[in-house]
Amino acid sequence: MSNAPALDIRGLSAKVADEEISILKSLDLALNPGEIHAIMGPNGSGKSTLAKVLAGHPSYQVTGGEALYLGQSLLDMEPDERALAGIFMAFQYPVEIPGVSIANFLRTALQARLGRGEELDLFDFQDQLLEAMKLLEVEPSFAERPVNDGFSGGEKKRNEILQMAVLKPSLAILDETDSGLDIDALQVVSNGVNTLHKENPEMTILLITHYQRLLDYIKPDFVHVMVDGKIVRTGGPELALELEKQGYVNWKPSS
Repeated sequence: MSNAPALDIRGLSAKVADEEISILKSLDLALNPGEIHAIMGPNGSGKSTLAKVLAGHPSYQVTGGEALYLGQSLLDMEPDERALAGIFMAFQYPVEIPGVSIANFLRTALQARLGRGEELDLFDFQDQLLEAMKLLEVEPSFAERPVNDGFSGGEKKRNEILQMAVLKPSLAILDETDSGLDIDALQVVSNGVNTLHKENPEMTILLITHYQRLLDYIKPDFVHVMVDGKIVRTGGPELALELEKQGYVNWKPSS
């Protein structure tokens, strides 16, 4: 078994494709297997850009540095290869896929992981899906609805974590999963994440959030402050409480 970090980002720089303004600026970050890391920062600091670059979003171009996933170059992989390798991203604004049910979407994703000629056991899949829906406190009929089509904000976020529960990634990137959630939905979603991490202790989680409230429910091992495309400070969970009191107004990236 490799001793490599789950995610090792070294000097990563990136910009919006076809534009010249740099967003990520020689960013360094390392996550070991099983750790929970949180990135906090003001609007425009590059948090969501980092998530999308790691997922392989085509709207962003890497201009320097590297990102290694379990010792292999993440940036050399296509987005679908990253997903098949065990990387999952919960989007801040999940897309709607009319006409495709949640059950079919997840069944197709699991089937894609299998080797040629292998078939997904539909009974096992059904059991997995029902267990995941119970964890997220949604009715079984939820699985027959088109992916995010007509969903409320809270339903979309539950669906993201439902996908995570079924796919069981080795690296989960959660981009502002708390955005738009009321306190009840936040508790359910957080409980889902915590339960999945407890059941899969080698799962590594990167939380991206503006607010400390999410970290009341999902306890990170490390908190990072991101400003102007760089990590400017790293600490424990107490750092989030400090940010909640002081805000970001006095933070500047180190030279």
